[in-house]
Amino acid sequence: MLRVLAVDDEEPALEELLYLLRADPRIRSAEGATGATEALRRIGGAVDAGPDDPSAIDVVFLDIHMAGLTGLDVAQLLAGFAAPPLIVFVTAHEGFAVHAFDLKAVDYVLKPVRRERLAEAVRRVAEQVGERSAPVHDAAADQIAVELGGVIRFVPVEDIAYAEAQGDYARLHTPTGSHLVRIPLTTLEERWRSRGFVRIHRRHLVALGRIDELRLDAGSMSVRIGEAELAVSRRHTRALRDLLMRQTGR
Repeated sequence: MLRVLAVDDEEPALEELLYLLRADPRIRSAEGATGATEALRRIGGAVDAGPDDPSAIDVVFLDIHMAGLTGLDVAQLLAGFAAPPLIVFVTAHEGFAVHAFDLKAVDYVLKPVRRERLAEAVRRVAEQVGERSAPVHDAAADQIAVELGGVIRFVPVEDIAYAEAQGDYARLHTPTGSHLVRIPLTTLEERWRSRGFVRIHRRHLVALGRIDELRLDAGSMSVRIGEAELAVSRRHTRALRDLLMRQTGR
């Protein structure tokens, strides 16, 4: 669902464009601006507020010939933004198309605007917005760098059974050995939460999939991972048990 700002200094043309945009089911909201200055103010505020703010703008439908700054001027200014909205030019003039696409416009729609042609422009915008928001896999996050005898090696995160706090450092335990890294356990907890790691104690962060046994003894809990038996603190006991129950479907 797209959030749109339409910009045209001719109010009848702006109202017609907004009417057509709001009739498209892919448009969540469509607001208007009657000049470049107002448009830049609103876009700047939206960019500063971030993509999740109600004022966020995905795309600007932008007239070219306007009093003061032209639509091309606005597009050039937006190119300097860190995360600018997409641009579709809407104009009565064919002669600026090359310049418009040099400015990375998604589309170039000629006036008078036809409903079918505008729908195609919206489709192209929706496609690009979808590509922008698609999750990007970070291959670097699959590994962690460790130093071993003066040599930097990369250990796959999936090989790590648990991590143990040692001051500002953490010791990473794998089936083949352990590695000391200068990263606090709290940082690893945040970084690896989505990978199935869970805090069981102020000293230990474990991979749920590596737990071989859950042991209960006189009200205390521990987990066995390979040959290691790790205590589960009282504050983490219930959360760990619930996680394991959900994982086993019980």
